[in-house]
Amino acid sequence: MIVRRTVTALGLLLTASPALADCAGVEGACEVPMGQYHIALPEGDGPFPALMMLHGAGGRGEGMVNMLREAVTARGYALIGPQGLQREGSRFGSTWSFHPEFEPVRDEAAYFEEVLSHAAEVHGIDRDDVLVAGFSIGGSMTSYLACDAPDIARAYAPVAGSFWRPHPALDACAGPVDVLHTHGWTDGTVPIEGRVFRDGAVRQGDVFAGMEIWRETNGCDRSAPDEITNEGFYWQRFWTSCEAGSLTFALFPGGHAVPRGWADLALDWYEGLPVE
Repeated sequence: MIVRRTVTALGLLLTASPALADCAGVEGACEVPMGQYHIALPEGDGPFPALMMLHGAGGRGEGMVNMLREAVTARGYALIGPQGLQREGSRFGSTWSFHPEFEPVRDEAAYFEEVLSHAAEVHGIDRDDVLVAGFSIGGSMTSYLACDAPDIARAYAPVAGSFWRPHPALDACAGPVDVLHTHGWTDGTVPIEGRVFRDGAVRQGDVFAGMEIWRETNGCDRSAPDEITNEGFYWQRFWTSCEAGSLTFALFPGGHAVPRGWADLALDWYEGLPVE
């Protein structure tokens, strides 16, 4: 077996960032038939491993790239910021089509595959060495993508976003997957236990129920984690002796944000995953 190879708090919307992100040095967004994305590349020659980071509700792909560019490219990774679409009649701006009870505006799995294939062909990313992550609604999209299409990436790292109610059934996910879920202990926008709003029409899920879905999917011991750490900024629970895949749950003492040091936390975790 081979072992492979700080971010400030972030509000829900990422529209205030200066428009620094582009298409790997070319002004404007990268274009694919189903949408747009932004990408920043590290120094050197590819193929590069890649982190694809999905924005929150009302956000922009370039906002994620602007925020994480320095931390991610310094580690030798390409950073990809896909762009969500606005649902007709919505006042919440760009979002992702994942909710099981809402009509999708795009086949997101097909779009992400298109983005990654284009980035591999044009920008030299390693298509087989991709971590997909997302913040808030982007974290929810990451969770559903990991459940429905786990082969799109090597691993998944949602931040402050998980499944919504009705939760997927315990046996609903397509296959085992490596997941790192990060969440703020005092998150009031996406509380760990979930919440109900819009007069009950929208129901956020329970993050602990999401952890149970991943443990069932991966064939982990559902009674207790293999390891618990509570030193430093992150409190972490690890399920590693699973039949396939793994699960790490990282809590931090803060609210609805991408917490400080998250890029290094996620990439350290990703690089520690075994490669067959």
